Amino acid sequence: MFSGRLLPTLYLVSVVAAVAVLAPLLPGLIGVGPGYLLYRDAVSTPRTHVTDTTLGIGDLPPRAVPQDWFVAMASTVVDGGAAVTAILLAALVFAGVGFGRLAFRLVPGAGRAGAVAAVLVAIWNPYVAERLLQGHWSLLVGYAALGWLLVAVVDLRDRPGPVRFLQLGGLLAAAGLTPTGSVLAGIVLAVALIGRPVGLRSTIVVVLLWILSTLPWVVTSVISDATTTSAAAGVEAFGLRSEPGLGPVGTVLSLGGIWNADAVPASRTMWWAAVATFCFLLVVAAGVVALWRRRGALDPLVRAIGILTVVVSILLVLSTFGPGRWLLEVAVEHIAGAGLLRDTQKFSALLVPGATLAVAAAVAAACRRVPSGFALAGVALLVVAPLPDLAWGAGGSVRPVAYPDDWAAVSAIVPDDQGSVALWPADTVRHYRFADGVSLDPAARMLRAPVIESGALTVDGEVVDPPSEHAAAVASALEAGGSPEDLAALGVGWVLVENNSPPARLAADARLAHDGDDLRLYRVDDPADRGAGAADRTMAIAAHLLWAAMLGTGVVGAIVVSARERRRTSR
Repeated sequence: MFSGRLLPTLYLVSVVAAVAVLAPLLPGLIGVGPGYLLYRDAVSTPRTHVTDTTLGIGDLPPRAVPQDWFVAMASTVVDGGAAVTAILLAALVFAGVGFGRLAFRLVPGAGRAGAVAAVLVAIWNPYVAERLLQGHWSLLVGYAALGWLLVAVVDLRDRPGPVRFLQLGGLLAAAGLTPTGSVLAGIVLAVALIGRPVGLRSTIVVVLLWILSTLPWVVTSVISDATTTSAAAGVEAFGLRSEPGLGPVGTVLSLGGIWNADAVPASRTMWWAAVATFCFLLVVAAGVVALWRRRGALDPLVRAIGILTVVVSILLVLSTFGPGRWLLEVAVEHIAGAGLLRDTQKFSALLVPGATLAVAAAVAAACRRVPSGFALAGVALLVVAPLPDLAWGAGGSVRPVAYPDDWAAVSAIVPDDQGSVALWPADTVRHYRFADGVSLDPAARMLRAPVIESGALTVDGEVVDPPSEHAAAVASALEAGGSPEDLAALGVGWVLVENNSPPARLAADARLAHDGDDLRLYRVDDPADRGAGAADRTMAIAAHLLWAAMLGTGVVGAIVVSARERRRTSR
């Protein structure tokens, strides 16, 4: 049970920390200045449309399911850029509150000071910074759900009831905004059920709820023609990368190590990373010692979380070399869906529950010797100060853009029933004059017609994701000059030319529908119908709607639970 003043404190601290991180994006929420993310994997647009691509049944594996569909639905009500920013802000706020609640419930004597320390660790850490810099905003939603899931299982054991299952289902749906988030939630849920058994019937219900929350990406993976295996080279390309002076062990324990060296805060690219890690681990070690001394009084779930922390740390380190890497390569190359495992640093999120409990325990131990304010300030200094460039959009890197007028003009021209849109150049990664750094192409979300995306990805000269067969055929046709007849046979009704000259045949034979400074759009007549079948589309939509129903009922369940807790604490 939580004291009446704790939750307002946790929300206040979480909001302040989240605002400090996302400050450059927030004016866009109220329409002041540009408001769209276009930075590496993060793409938001004024309106996202429901197409085969956003449903996950296009040419590419369903990696952004049900994320894109959810944003498409939200953007029918509010601006799509504001929707994504609001979701990201909520993710950071709820991450802080969730792990703060977890620390308060499980750490003896944590109190408000320990819970607030857990909030700071949950929001202000290298994992959050590096995922922001890579553009993985939706994964942070799954990350935010982990602390809440653990507390929900505790509540299910202590105060069972149907509304608890509704709340738990909603949390699982939120975590499942991306496939990786769903996997993280499943692992945490298993650990929670082992640490806090809830009985056979309740366990079956909880497992069924998790399975239902995965349906959007499981169903679309089954009915999609896209391959769900990956090249073995992707394991090395996307594997955990040691940061300066830390090696794999120090990098894992410090919650860093994203594969892309460009998606790392400046403070983590030099010797300061070792200093920051030492400060962080000093606090964690003090907390582990404090928990060990009180091991007889600890909740069994604390022990389960501790085991999870140790096991995941070992597996992440082993994945960087030798047999561990080899096993991972075999898995991603031969097992469908195992490509989810190749970006191993994503799974560092599973270390955060243990880290937040340890830091809360360190604060609780310090509070027995010094005033709580001093204890909290000292821990905050050791945890937050070593990562100063997480503030202000990770050092100003994560900031909004404004789309040139060409994009709105093209969006108004292309309908949803006159063929797919091919992109030229066909590369997966783009660099636009109005954005900082590289990004994915926003056309797939902004246009009403399905967009043929290559999906090919090359890292350090090594092809880790080949293009789909259909996308490769379209790219070959464009490279050969862009014959409208060949493109039409491949289902292409439009060709969008970005920052470049069009192929020769296309420019000569196709009809120019829009000619702007940033974009040129060509019309290809009589395209063949190559879209997904009606049955596949119906199944995909049904899976998404079921997921949305879980999310909605979860919100209702959370409101009811909160109301009951307020009444209980007011008595």
